[in-house]
Amino acid sequence: MIFDSLENSEMYKGLPARICEGLQFLRETSPDIASGVYQICSGVKAIVSEYETKVENENGFEAHREYVDIQAILAGEERIACFPIDRLKEIKPYSPEDDAAFYAAAPDVEPSYLSLRPGYFAVFWPQDGHMPQLCAISPRMVKKVVVKVKLPERI
Repeated sequence: MIFDSLENSEMYKGLPARICEGLQFLRETSPDIASGVYQICSGVKAIVSEYETKVENENGFEAHREYVDIQAILAGEERIACFPIDRLKEIKPYSPEDDAAFYAAAPDVEPSYLSLRPGYFAVFWPQDGHMPQLCAISPRMVKKVVVKVKLPERI
């Protein structure tokens, strides 16, 4: 997992080119962008959405096998719980159609939390369980971009 400021995103030029394309899209994206799906290049698309954050995400932690997620907030603030999937219990098996499996934490597991605000991004790899859409203080509307980057060996 990577969590950093978009101002520092140039430091990640050593990552696969498609991830760099996704980071460039985020650097150039205005908060005025319309909700929808944007094809950035082969194997990279951005999904812009608006929703209200939640006190609890009933789906639990998610993880992907075919895509890396790069997540950024354009307006508002969201908390994301994070924990390695090898320490979580699968509660909904992997779906190739959704490229997602869902997990629950044991009662003794205390995840880490990111506060995602405008100007920051997080990269979640297949081993990174993440529970997005959580409210920072109370439920509020956010505008978010999730860049989906197909893993190189799967193109």
